[in-house]
Amino acid sequence: MKKLDENFFRRDAVVVACELLGKTLVRFHDDGTTCRYRITATEAYLGGEDLACHASKGRTPRTEVMFHGGGKIYVYLIYGMYWMLNIVTGVEDHPQAVLICGLNEVKGSGRVGKLLKIDKSFYGEDLTGSTRIWLEDSETYTNYIYKPRVGVDYAGEWKDKLWRFETLD
Repeated sequence: MKKLDENFFRRDAVVVACELLGKTLVRFHDDGTTCRYRITATEAYLGGEDLACHASKGRTPRTEVMFHGGGKIYVYLIYGMYWMLNIVTGVEDHPQAVLICGLNEVKGSGRVGKLLKIDKSFYGEDLTGSTRIWLEDSETYTNYIYKPRVGVDYAGEWKDKLWRFETLD
């Protein structure tokens, strides 16, 4: 299958989040194994004005990669144990990202990071040129539901955005 190119990622996070459903995430591991997963759940985070988005706090060492053009990986650690996998979207200086929340039967962004063996070394990795993680084109899944994002109760009106997308089967 064909790798997704930078043009796919350099669009609005909400659009990319929907269109990632059904795409194939490929992970090449250090032991030489290659695993392929279908993306089944995503969440969109849309820039500085979105109070649920880390970039709403400004450009920091943690969020720097979100200010780059789409196609890079943004990872961060929660609860001291789960690396969260995000795909940077949009254009330079307009920070946006899509959190990968489900793969095949694995639900939950923390479980996704654990399954893929994601760690800090993935921060800033370019999905279009990486040899250890990339996304391949496959049929976009159109049978999905919109839900509020998870774990962003602090974000005021932004917590109610229906920017979590989950496939129905």
